[in-house]
Amino acid sequence: MINYDNRRFAAVSNSENGEVSSKTIFIYKQEGNILSGSYEGGEILKGSLMGLVKEDGSLEFSYHHINDKNQIRGGRCCSEPEKLADGRIRLFEKWQWTDEERTEGESVIEEILPCT
Repeated sequence: MINYDNRRFAAVSNSENGEVSSKTIFIYKQEGNILSGSYEGGEILKGSLMGLVKEDGSLEFSYHHINDKNQIRGGRCCSEPEKLADGRIRLFEKWQWTDEERTEGESVIEEILPCT
């Protein structure tokens, strides 16, 4: 199982109907197989997520945030990991809004390594 605790991620691509951008930073926490996290930046004023890390390192979680239009948005996401040559993690995400919109999308986020 991949340990996501204290890893930071930023989006490299997103569907047009998504609100996450390269300015959005995700910070993950993990206890056992329980994943939690916070995110903000770009159109996102404040967000959080909660879910599970599966044995193969894939993620299943729900998320909610407040955007820069002061709307409360939320959805569900499944992420498949890829280990990059430099040791970072890339996540391929399939998500769906669970608010009125109900549309689906895909995004890719990559781990941000700390400055040394």
